[in-house]
Amino acid sequence: MSVDIGMKKDVVKDHKKIYQSVRKDVVNNGREVAVVAAGMTQFGKARTDSTQEELVMDATRMALFENDLNYDPYDIKKMIDGTVISYFSDHFEKQLLFGAIIRDYLGLNPLQSVRAEGGGATGGLGVKTGYEMVKSGDADFVLVAGFEKMSEVSTTKGNEFIALASDTDFDFQVGGFYTAYYAAMATRYIHEFGITEKQLAKVAVKNRNNAQYNYFAQTNSKNPYSTKSTSGFINIDDVYKSNMIATPLKRLDCCLMSDGAAVVLLAEKNLARKLTKDPVIISGIGGGTDTMRPGDRPTTKGGLIKENLLLPHEKPEWYENMSYPGLHSFRAGRAATKMAYRMAGIKNPLHDIDVVELHDAFTSSELQTYEDLGLAKYGDGGKFIDTAEFDEEKGVFKEINPKMGDHTYVNPSGGLIGCMHAVGATGIMQVGNIFWQLQKKMEKFNDNDKLQVKNAKKGLAHSHAGTGSDVTVIVMSKDGE
Repeated sequence: MSVDIGMKKDVVKDHKKIYQSVRKDVVNNGREVAVVAAGMTQFGKARTDSTQEELVMDATRMALFENDLNYDPYDIKKMIDGTVISYFSDHFEKQLLFGAIIRDYLGLNPLQSVRAEGGGATGGLGVKTGYEMVKSGDADFVLVAGFEKMSEVSTTKGNEFIALASDTDFDFQVGGFYTAYYAAMATRYIHEFGITEKQLAKVAVKNRNNAQYNYFAQTNSKNPYSTKSTSGFINIDDVYKSNMIATPLKRLDCCLMSDGAAVVLLAEKNLARKLTKDPVIISGIGGGTDTMRPGDRPTTKGGLIKENLLLPHEKPEWYENMSYPGLHSFRAGRAATKMAYRMAGIKNPLHDIDVVELHDAFTSSELQTYEDLGLAKYGDGGKFIDTAEFDEEKGVFKEINPKMGDHTYVNPSGGLIGCMHAVGATGIMQVGNIFWQLQKKMEKFNDNDKLQVKNAKKGLAHSHAGTGSDVTVIVMSKDGE
């Protein structure tokens, strides 16, 4: 239900012009923000060897000691003038105000600090908050750290806690777990556009097999924290045969519950250039929201056009007869994407974006997100993954990290399905992987070059919460591009 806040018609008429003017001033305030370092732990179903504090410390050490920075790591640590600590659930951690304990453990007092939390988008919101601290001039050098230790409780209890990030008065009472919510959305998506079981399964095959070359990934069979039931290469028949969780989503269609931590260091661009010879610029960043309850989202004919959510390369006639957003699209993702593309000057993501790390909570949501990011028309997410060369006889892609479309690579890390979903760390892990991709350092951190996207100049990290209530999109560019 909307509320009339009494705006006069003449005020409403001019609001877009005013917004665009103010937004331009904000975007061009002279300060640019860069990523200078990243670190993460190996992710696991249960990291019983480490506390949350130790996991964050391990990721921070990697960021300071293993990213070829130009100064002594201890001197660099002294330059930090702000921290963002992101974690999803006090329930998992069994601790309130955990950010203070993390800061104590890292020795980062007395500094300004804030906790970021926003469901599955917690890590992305953490990076966005750190970006805003630097962009505004409130800080020059910010550590963004995210973590989760979901093994503190049983899987069943963990699913219950995650489901509390839905409307507990309405949706929780009839759905229970998030798989059920996404199954409903996936069912509608399949009904609307004819998405197939095979196209869903291809996402699982791509992401889990990519993860076998990711040193940090939870499903990597060489990872000491992986388990037999969640590790190793798979083919499409493995997906078909995996247990049905909530129709049409099977076990291998679903993301992982994980323990682990990730860290990025953000700096004002001129400082970043002193700290490292190869900073990566955050050239665009956006956030979007939608209703908590998916059933409250409108199904308006031509809604994508009426809500001014077309991307620069899209034509109104594509969507004038399509009802939007309904249960088949994530309006928050589209709003965040449009904001980030405008800031970064992205005219056509199929040409301008080389590598994407997106929030694949379920195989269906990866296909949906292709469309929200403008990598495919709405309804063509399944066709987009079909552009990657697939070996029908073996039931796997012909190459690890297969190219999609003309030159786009999606979730080289393995994403949430193959790498991890330690919720507070996830969005930060994505940014860290894009950072290493643009620096051409995937071989250094993974001991192989299978996941490196050659000549990548621009990348995108997408972080998503709930059933699509909160989304961040971050576009990153090589310095000078």
